[in-house]
Amino acid sequence: PSVNQVEFHPFLVQPELLRYCQSHGIQVEAWSPLMRGQIVTEQAVQKLAEKYQKTPAQIVLRWDLQHEVVTIPKSTRANRIAENSQIFDFELSQADMNVLDALDEGKRVGPDPHSFNF
Repeated sequence: PSVNQVEFHPFLVQPELLRYCQSHGIQVEAWSPLMRGQIVTEQAVQKLAEKYQKTPAQIVLRWDLQHEVVTIPKSTRANRIAENSQIFDFELSQADMNVLDALDEGKRVGPDPHSFNF
């Protein structure tokens, strides 16, 4: 495939899958990058938002971008759509990327594709 859309957020990083796709020229696209809004309440994300003077959503979307993951967050609110696009004027430090990577618990907000009943 050219693109692999998978659930991807700080609580579900899937580093082996990400490395595999990147090494084989497969673009990863994040599904539910903001965990249906749940990620914005995570304390580590909120602290980084304060540090960078950005919203928690912007922090996570920037994290996606720095992982070279295509991310198309869903929103019906015009202000959030505009806000979500304002992630190109800063960069997370490697230490802060590591903080978000360390949140990985293998936690899904969607169905597990290994046990999904088609």
